[in-house]
This record gives sequence, C-alpha cells and structure tokens, in this order.
Amino acid sequence: MDIVIAGGHGKIALRLSRLLAERGDTVRSLVRNPGHEADVRDAGAEPVLCDLEEAGAGEVAGHLRGADAVVFAAGAGPGSGAARKDTVDRGAAVLTADAAERAGVRGFVQISAMGAGEPPAGGRGEVWEAYIRAKGEAEDDLRRRGALDWLILRPGRLTDDPPTGRVTLAEPPIGYGAVTRDDVAAVIAALLDAGDVRRRTLDLLNGDTAIADAVAALRPAGR
Repeated sequence: MDIVIAGGHGKIALRLSRLLAERGDTVRSLVRNPGHEADVRDAGAEPVLCDLEEAGAGEVAGHLRGADAVVFAAGAGPGSGAARKDTVDRGAAVLTADAAERAGVRGFVQISAMGAGEPPAGGRGEVWEAYIRAKGEAEDDLRRRGALDWLILRPGRLTDDPPTGRVTLAEPPIGYGAVTRDDVAAVIAALLDAGDVRRRTLDLLNGDTAIADAVAALRPAGR
C-alpha cells in the first residue's frame, strides 16, 4: 500500500511509519519542520515538507495523489494554546480531508480523542476545552463527507509503555483507560488492511483481545 501520514513526526506517526515500512508499504509523511526529516527517514518514511496551517487544499492534494489512504495524525501538541488547537486539530484535519477528496484518495483514518463531540468536563481549563471541541468538530466534518471511506479512531490516555498486542476496540462508549502508542500504531496498520471497516467511530484502550481478532470482529459478517 501507499500511505500518507499527515503529522508524520508525531509519536504515533513514527511508530506507524516503522510498522508499515517493515511490512513493505510505501509511506510518505507530511512534516512542517525540516529538522524532523531525518527522524522520518529513520522510521522508513519519505518526508514531505508541508505546513498544514499555511498550505492550501490544492497543494496538499498534490502530496496525496496516488495514495491508497491518508492517516491524519497531526496535532498542535503539548504546550500549544487554544488557538492552535483549532488551526491544527480542526483546521488541518478539514484541510487534509478536502485535499484527499481532490486527490481521489478514499481511505482516510483520523486519530481523534476520547470525549470528542461531548461537552468537555469542567475544571480542565480553556486549552483542554478547545482541544476537545476541535476534535469533535473535525469528526463532524469527516462524517459529512460522502467521498471518503473514513474511520475515526479515539485512543484513550496514551502511554509509552511497551506494546501489549491486546486491546478493546469498539464503538463508544467503552469506558476510560490507557493504551500504548505502539498498540495504537498496530491497530491503525491492521485497520488500513481491513478496507471493509470504514465509516465507524471507534474507541481504543488496552484490553484482553488480540489486535487481529479485535479488528476482525468489526468486519461485516461473511468476510
């Protein structure tokens, strides 16, 4: 497969790049910082310089042409303010979806967050509220798109613990908890292969089910 990852220097994105490259897929990773190109190459992906806060849909579409699927893994990151939660976690997601439609790329996996689309819990601050709101609006935009075979993945609290290979993966709600970044990457890789699992919103935690079995359980009967 030929996969484009938007936000290719993120922790999940680099792990996903390694998994995909090791199995023989072609990976192109959009990054805005030239200083991140070496890390992307080390993970087995081809870096493509593109600032999703500045680029237009036509430019991004040019980077996506020929791909089998796009994974939106970009985020404003820790330390960013409320304004960038909107411009990256919402705005860049909408831009990338627009570009995928222009480029004729149907597969689109969006990494979101548990709680997106719900009123944010009180007491967590303006930035958290902006983040959850941005993720929810990006999800809503994606669900309206008939030209994309979209999939929304909402991981729980992310950790850098070693991978377990075992998860709980289902439509919300499934409760709250943690999931390793390695397991998130492995689930995305498996979902990219399961092209008949699309137009679903899925929560993801570490759990008791092997990743292959968790993904297989989502496939239509008879597949």
